[in-house]
Amino acid sequence: MRTNLGQMNADSSWASSEAVRASMRANRSRDTAPELALRRAVHALGLRYRVASRPLPALRRTADLVFTRARVAVFSDGCFWHGCPEHHTVAVRHGDYWAQKVARNRARDADTNRQLEEAGWIPIRVWEHEDPAKAARLIKSVVDSQRPHGRR
Repeated sequence: MRTNLGQMNADSSWASSEAVRASMRANRSRDTAPELALRRAVHALGLRYRVASRPLPALRRTADLVFTRARVAVFSDGCFWHGCPEHHTVAVRHGDYWAQKVARNRARDADTNRQLEEAGWIPIRVWEHEDPAKAARLIKSVVDSQRPHGRR
């Protein structure tokens, strides 16, 4: 029997409470505030990019910003979800589950970086707490360095 999780009612939800369920449903996978701030800052520097795109179509990993010609993939990583060494906090409830989840995310991030590099791409990871203007300048310098001379 197949179950459609999107149609489960609160009584049969996997969440430990209705508040947890509401909180988890509110988590966005794209267009987060830090990602939007980074996109605005990069765009203000005159760069154009693809949003939420797979740099390598065969690899089921989506970058937040993709510069196809320059072969640069930018990921805006959340401090909790990706285990920021500066700001990551241990979950109070179900700590073991979340610690394993973050460890899997970090392993996947490292694998994504490795696969992109092997394919000739440059992955850039920006923590959500980083200054978007500063990160945008770094991204611009990397993208510009990858373009043929004389082309913008």
